[in-house]
Amino acid sequence: MKVIVTSIFVQDQNKALKFYTETLGFVKKHDIPVGEYRWIALVSPDDQNGTELLLEPNEHPAAKEYQKKIFAEGIPATMFGIADVHEEYKRLLNQGVKFTIEPTVMGDVTLAVFDDTCGNLIQIVQK
Repeated sequence: MKVIVTSIFVQDQNKALKFYTETLGFVKKHDIPVGEYRWIALVSPDDQNGTELLLEPNEHPAAKEYQKKIFAEGIPATMFGIADVHEEYKRLLNQGVKFTIEPTVMGDVTLAVFDDTCGNLIQIVQK
């Protein structure tokens, strides 16, 4: 068994699609209308057949509450692995991304946390 799709709640699918593709560099794999929303799945440009990240609308009250509470508590909604946290931190800062935690060594990893502008904190990790 393996993870093939994971989702992240977003406040605005269009804004999230723009941020995750243009700023973070993910590649759009699916963008399919589903009623009033869309099935938007992204993949890493380095592994286009790998795990898909679904940009899930947070329209359900439980989703809104969950997203709001973990954000307020400073809890990242998900984690992305990268080769060099310091380089990615600089690259994203230059694009106007706001960080809540600058690159920090914690045990065997170096991590940083940023605001995705769509209601989530995202952690990037270098092992």
